[in-house]
Amino acid sequence: MTSRDEGGVVLRRRIRAAPETVFSFFTDHDRRLSWQGAEGSFDPRPGGAYRMRVVGDAVASGEFAELTPYRRIVFSWGWENEGDPVPPGSSRVEIDLTPVAEGTLLTLTHSQLPENARAPHEAGWEHYLSRLAVRAEGGDPGPDLWLQEAEEAEDND
Repeated sequence: MTSRDEGGVVLRRRIRAAPETVFSFFTDHDRRLSWQGAEGSFDPRPGGAYRMRVVGDAVASGEFAELTPYRRIVFSWGWENEGDPVPPGSSRVEIDLTPVAEGTLLTLTHSQLPENARAPHEAGWEHYLSRLAVRAEGGDPGPDLWLQEAEEAEDND
């Protein structure tokens, strides 16, 4: 389920995995890159930085603000690409993990987004949360088609 508020987007996804497992896919380097991003560095602690090449030359970076094991992760978000309407540190992502009978209810709230950035970020999070769900449930989402398309486009330039 997805909704938009005045400053961003809210997505909810049920994942058939324990909150501990889902949490690890945001805090463990290799697990994070198994569902989102081509390469990156992560220092998952309050004040710790992250930097991740998501697709093509699009690099997201920010800082972790809060990590409550197995329940909540908060970090700033933005794109290093020149002219992007969401520069590093300008928006906030909150991940809340709620245990439910069949696993975890993940609620992602991405706030402080300019209006013209909400739809693309909503689509991006939908894409990547689908990949996360498959991975956290023990499956293989396969190659990231967005990443492959970006690399093919670069090869054709």
